[in-house]
Amino acid sequence: MKLVRFGEKGDEKPGILDDQHRIRSLEDHIYDIDGNALSDEMLAKLAKIDVNSLPEVGDVRFGPCVGNIGKILCIGLNYSDHAAEAGMDVPSEPVLFTKATSAINGPNDDVLLPRGSEKTDWECELAFVIGKEAKYVSEEDALDYVAGYCILNDVSERAYQLENTGQWVKGKSCDTFAPIGPWLVTKDEIADPQNLSMWLEVNGKRFQEGTTETMVFGVKHLVSYLSRFMSLQPGDVISTGTPPGVGMGQNPQVYLKAGDEMSLGIQGLGVQTQKVVSE
Repeated sequence: MKLVRFGEKGDEKPGILDDQHRIRSLEDHIYDIDGNALSDEMLAKLAKIDVNSLPEVGDVRFGPCVGNIGKILCIGLNYSDHAAEAGMDVPSEPVLFTKATSAINGPNDDVLLPRGSEKTDWECELAFVIGKEAKYVSEEDALDYVAGYCILNDVSERAYQLENTGQWVKGKSCDTFAPIGPWLVTKDEIADPQNLSMWLEVNGKRFQEGTTETMVFGVKHLVSYLSRFMSLQPGDVISTGTPPGVGMGQNPQVYLKAGDEMSLGIQGLGVQTQKVVSE
């Protein structure tokens, strides 16, 4: 299933795509696409619905494909070639940071340049969403705790992230810096999360092109690893890192400016498009 949230910001409704990629409303069946709707039992119930019998929704905004997100956990330097372009060593264990939930944005909403920003960058990433509480999970069982997959653009202000003191979170959490969606694709439709092509373009120029096959730490390992340090709750979003081709890695470096347009996609998970505007 390809689950979506549609409608005005702050008032999104639950939906599902039919086989023609038209939005159908799930409002009569669930309140939202959030942790309460992502259990195995609820997803099984949704899968039994005749999608074509659901009300069709017209041309509407896609919201973030998961609602009421408790936390966004992100993995840094998780592609060896991206670590190299950043001038950093490949980590011996996952590098963990967070993005504030106030950064959550619709997949096609404008991205705001923070006031004074000069080094705002892009990162196309595979994200997965937790379907049930995970604590001390083995790698063997890890995918049992994943509800589905989506795209997350880990927009990053590099000066805030790397040149100021403190943690990366300052450069990762500006408002609108976490576009999520357009779809949450349930795990039964993704045969192997470690074999998905991915790309990102700015103003029609392709900067990123890679595959999740080159992750240092795969989805199974990340579920197991993170669940050692905190419980993962239904609806939590974990973003798994980016392949090479970010603006910081160009020679000379390239950063986003007002008027730029980003487009990015991952195999089977749809496409995002964002215009960059000044705050």
